[in-house]
Amino acid sequence: MLWCCIVEFVADVLGGYPRSARLRKALRRLEEKGEAELVEVQRIVYEETLVVVGVQLGAGMYSVVDGMLDWHDPLRPFAEAWRGVYVDGLLRRLDNNFFYRIPVFVEEPDFKRFVLAPRVRMLRSILPDWARIRVVVPGPYTFTKLSRNRTGRDDRELMGFIAKLLAEEVRRAVEAGASVVQVDEPMFADVDAKPGEASEAVEAINTLFKSAGSAETRLAIPYNVPSPDVYERILDVKACMIVLDFVDAFERGLKLVKEKGVGGHELGAGIIEARNIYMEPYDRFASRLNAIASAYEGDRLLVTTSAWLDLIPLRYAIEKTKMLGCYTTRYAATGAR
Repeated sequence: MLWCCIVEFVADVLGGYPRSARLRKALRRLEEKGEAELVEVQRIVYEETLVVVGVQLGAGMYSVVDGMLDWHDPLRPFAEAWRGVYVDGLLRRLDNNFFYRIPVFVEEPDFKRFVLAPRVRMLRSILPDWARIRVVVPGPYTFTKLSRNRTGRDDRELMGFIAKLLAEEVRRAVEAGASVVQVDEPMFADVDAKPGEASEAVEAINTLFKSAGSAETRLAIPYNVPSPDVYERILDVKACMIVLDFVDAFERGLKLVKEKGVGGHELGAGIIEARNIYMEPYDRFASRLNAIASAYEGDRLLVTTSAWLDLIPLRYAIEKTKMLGCYTTRYAATGAR
């Protein structure tokens, strides 16, 4: 066995799930016929949310997400729930098939309604008490970077406005029953990310985690690996765990952990490829996990997907969830043998 300090391995999918053909058809009917189809779409979303939650529980995930099946992208639900912002045309970012509608901020944003708490209450009402509910929140830095700022304020001030609103979303979600809070900041891994900006972003992100109360907190950085200079600033984040993508640049991610450590945080390792349909062999999974576990000095390691599973067909997303749970359980029981 190559690992000795780690006493617990847990597994979670990183975020959202893809829509089924049934739900896609229902959403097209909603676009064509308007609100006459709304109740039917809501019913289908609810039924299919139960499916993806059940898949996660059955696969032994540490916590469950609701799948975000009705979200068109991670930013839009929040942009549409706030005053002072509207959504504009589609844009492709982050070097993959991530398409989103651009939030355009025209003044300091404020709430029209809340996004996360109602979803948590719905899940809490149907799940057993022992099931942990995780909410996934777009980070204020990524939100700002992927938006257009027409407020007349600088981007740092806009990021502060966004962080304030997201922190209230987090507070209400935890109050409603969420026990794990995950903040996604893929723009930390962007080639243009700067250390100074990262320090400012960490201050904003800490606002969200401060609102999380007793909930477990995670900062997730999917799609790539941050530069060493940016990563050093990220280590100041007040989260329980930092989740890194070990699929897109395994050696660079491993080098970061070996040379920079994790700053006293727990580590999450995204080693299941979320953006293709292929099922990686267990030997490859175990080999990579051996290397990560040998470089990491903490006592708990999260094994996860490299990104959300929403870019592949639902049947493959379900299979990858099952594989993640099966492989992690097997590895925890046998280690490198």
